[in-house]
Amino acid sequence: MSYFSKMTTTTNDPNRRNVVIMGRRSWDCIPSKFKPLPNRINFVLSRSNLNLSEYPDTFVFNSLQKAIDVLHSEAFKDLFEQVWIIGGASLYEEALNSSNFYKLYLTKIHKVFDCDTFIPDLTKNLKEIDEPNVPKEVQEENGVNFSYHVYIK
Repeated sequence: MSYFSKMTTTTNDPNRRNVVIMGRRSWDCIPSKFKPLPNRINFVLSRSNLNLSEYPDTFVFNSLQKAIDVLHSEAFKDLFEQVWIIGGASLYEEALNSSNFYKLYLTKIHKVFDCDTFIPDLTKNLKEIDEPNVPKEVQEENGVNFSYHVYIK
């Protein structure tokens, strides 16, 4: 989580913040004490009428395209530096097919877990690259090994 927080909050311009875009279920999975994700502008996508006005810097959209349109608007274009898609599975797939897609940061967990949600192979038709701020060696936390990978279109 610390790596995720570092990546999604770090900006080159101290006057800008990054935007995190997530689906409603991903939003629901964030513990209340961490909502909204701090030091980021939170965009939540939901097909239902969702009122998150109690959360500062949190906006609701009914589609990824509407969120992207707002990012290009005069009201937002000078507020943010990077946009991070942070889940769920269908949002990842939609983002990968978007003309706005540029780069994928993927954490591969080197262990099998009993899961009920799966994402498609996100790396098809992408090229893996090295990025200076991304560790290349296998990481370990609480006995679980994982590695970071970066892909471009």
